[in-house]
Amino acid sequence: MTTQLKPALGTLHLWGIAVGLVISGEYFGWSYGWGVAGTLGFLVTALIIAAMYTAFIFSFTELTTAIPHAGGPFAYSSRAFGEKGGLIAGLATLIEFVFAPPAIAMAIGAYLNVQYPALDPKLAAVGAYITFMTLNILGVKLAATFELVVTVLAVLELLVFMGVVAPGFSFANFALNGWAGSDTFGMPAITGIFAAIPFAIWFFLAIEGAAMAAEEAKDPKRTIPKAYTTGILTLVVLAIGVMLFAGGVGDWRTLSNINDPLPQAMKMVVGENSGWLHMLVWIGLFGLVASFHGIILGYSRQFFALARAGYLPVGLAKLSRFQTPHRAIIAGGVVGVAAIYSDGLINLQGMSLTAAMITMSVFGAIVMYIMSMLSLFRLRRTEPNLPRSYRAPGYPFVPALALAIALVCLVAMAWFNPVIGLVFLTFMGVGFVYFLFTARQRAQAPTDSLLKVNAI
Repeated sequence: MTTQLKPALGTLHLWGIAVGLVISGEYFGWSYGWGVAGTLGFLVTALIIAAMYTAFIFSFTELTTAIPHAGGPFAYSSRAFGEKGGLIAGLATLIEFVFAPPAIAMAIGAYLNVQYPALDPKLAAVGAYITFMTLNILGVKLAATFELVVTVLAVLELLVFMGVVAPGFSFANFALNGWAGSDTFGMPAITGIFAAIPFAIWFFLAIEGAAMAAEEAKDPKRTIPKAYTTGILTLVVLAIGVMLFAGGVGDWRTLSNINDPLPQAMKMVVGENSGWLHMLVWIGLFGLVASFHGIILGYSRQFFALARAGYLPVGLAKLSRFQTPHRAIIAGGVVGVAAIYSDGLINLQGMSLTAAMITMSVFGAIVMYIMSMLSLFRLRRTEPNLPRSYRAPGYPFVPALALAIALVCLVAMAWFNPVIGLVFLTFMGVGFVYFLFTARQRAQAPTDSLLKVNAI
């Protein structure tokens, strides 16, 4: 059975993956944060989270270039803390990448529903899964080229959105009731700032997924730092810009807790029949598609890496004739479609399906960020001679900042989302039970020098 991925991606492809994985977060999801923190409260949250992600990416890049592995954080934590450390990071990353796509797929359905009111958003979401799983199966270079094209279009569309609504922007609109908590939750401003953390993280969630394409990158020690640095700067500028302009064109409260805030914001400026609005809906789909398609690539590589190392059923590591992990791609799709149709059957803290999936995904991301920064510190100590073509700037202060903010985020997430937190722990527990009964499977897995572990 072939288990070796083929290097085929350059710097532009990796930038497209890094930004494309995230870009849907600029189109939807973040406005739920307004519902719990208000615009000014959420702006504070977003700036703190932007600082965390900037510090994190500059630190994470050291790990990605030193250990270019499809498992990404799973590989770094395995090398730093052994099998159990790898298990925690791997499962958390898998949860992050498996539960983000259903939220994005439902947003695709919501955008299409604006144009075709009779279209069932869930059917559109399932259609999106089938289409983009197929594209991912057909080859990584084809998939990455498509990702680059739709990402560039999505970035341009966000710039167009800001330009079109700029004449209607007023900071007075943005700031009106900006510190208010949600009427539903009745939270004071400071509480809302912490409660809004998952939705600020959604602005940047999954940028680290480009690490999972490291095995398929040409010259990863050179291309990955360039892709990550330009990628995080692109996203910070877009996130703050889109949030400010959308919130300043009218009553921002009508845009909170919906899946299509940008088209609705543009309606306030140009009206319902403007060609600009229809362009935003159609081209705006590129942003959702870029993230959806890119995260399918990400979750499939995490399934693949965990299965190849014996942490999941080994059949998931089988490659298709296109040298893509087709079984892993399909496995994540099955989970995603099941999550979409769980809406109405499962009620998590009274949240919409989109908000619940975002929150679940963020739990996985935060645990993975913490494990990655701990791995960076440990590997600096235990493997000082590990070849590091890129070193985290400002070490140890920059990674310490990322770690500290991530720990605060985890505590806040658990406090405000106890039910989803318990579901997250249940998934982690099931993975640990499987781990306990599959030691022989891991022992028989192919030798992987990049997962060489240290005694602790």
